[in-house]
Amino acid sequence: MRKIFYILSLTLLWGCAELTAVIDAYDTSAPLTENEVANGLKEALRVGTDSASSRLGHTNGYYGDELVRIALPKEADIIVKNASRIPGGDKVIEDVVKHINRAAEDAAKEAGPVFWSAIKGMSITDAFNILNGENDAATQYLKTSTYDELFKLYNPKIQASLDKEIAAGVSPNVSWETLTSKWNMIADNPLGQMAGLNTVNVDLDAYLTEQALNGLFIKIAEEEAHIRKDPMARVNDILKRVFGS
Repeated sequence: MRKIFYILSLTLLWGCAELTAVIDAYDTSAPLTENEVANGLKEALRVGTDSASSRLGHTNGYYGDELVRIALPKEADIIVKNASRIPGGDKVIEDVVKHINRAAEDAAKEAGPVFWSAIKGMSITDAFNILNGENDAATQYLKTSTYDELFKLYNPKIQASLDKEIAAGVSPNVSWETLTSKWNMIADNPLGQMAGLNTVNVDLDAYLTEQALNGLFIKIAEEEAHIRKDPMARVNDILKRVFGS
């Protein structure tokens, strides 16, 4: 009797183990639920935006990265190229560029809450569109959802940087106005017009804010592509579950 009971027990135990294995296999291969997709995408966006903001928020996050380093407008290329003809012109331009990038680095540190607010508001439909979209689908969603608010965050810092003195009584804005006014005087005179020179009229702080935000979204797109393509970048189970499907 004991022998029979022992055999039955082994059989039942083996059966339970097999059943557990079947259940586990089923759970693993089961279709993703809507909540899993939404939670996975939200987590991916949180990880990606935190990483991008953190990297750009460090000293030289913008200034030291050629891909996102904020430069003066293309319209000012002629001034930049001829800056050496103006006493101290080269240094003035480099100081302006450095201060602008430092302001963007400062703003990047505060971008996280703006992103997180948009991420929390993401719908199930948004999540599936992102999951099945292009490699930068999440980035484009964030850009649409946060751009205006981020502009309001970055722009005052860029403006403050442009107004900050880099020498006695001289700020980037003053330097820019000095450089452009001198250039425009040349471009506006008959000789300048005969030479085909164009005046430089740019809303500098708006342009530079746009460039700073472009750099931020470039870095977020890099993070998104990394998570989509590289299993090692999926730092927790929900990311592995969603992006490994």
